Amino acid sequence: MTNRIPMVLLAIVLVYTGCVHREPQKGMENGMAGIIFFKTQMLKQITDFYVNEVGCTLWMDQADCRILRHGTLLLGFCQREESETQGCITFFYPEQKTVDRMYEKFHHIALGKPTMNPNYPIYNFFARDPEGRIIEFQYFTNEPDWAY
Repeated sequence: MTNRIPMVLLAIVLVYTGCVHREPQKGMENGMAGIIFFKTQMLKQITDFYVNEVGCTLWMDQADCRILRHGTLLLGFCQREESETQGCITFFYPEQKTVDRMYEKFHHIALGKPTMNPNYPIYNFFARDPEGRIIEFQYFTNEPDWAY
């Protein structure tokens, strides 16, 4: 019996480290997935903002960490004693008019009106979330490869 325990542990390690083939989890067939996490001091307010205002869905609730989903984007916010507000969270849309609608909704926190970006093929505007993070709402004016 004691000789079997190391073999079972070895099998578990091989499976979870990717050394043994296993079927992909649903939604991860292409092997690409990721979550961007931020520390927050305002978990409830941040969750409410991104779910009720921006349109994210609550993908996973882990009590002091909540993972939100917006299309293929996964954002995690974890209640901590300090917050992380660096970087920029970008939400992109298939139509320019959706960016305009988001601006109408968020004009009071926007850092400017939506414009065509002279350096990149995008139409966008920036705003700040309740904790001060920069958020961007954009539309690609070219035809990106949506099959990424």
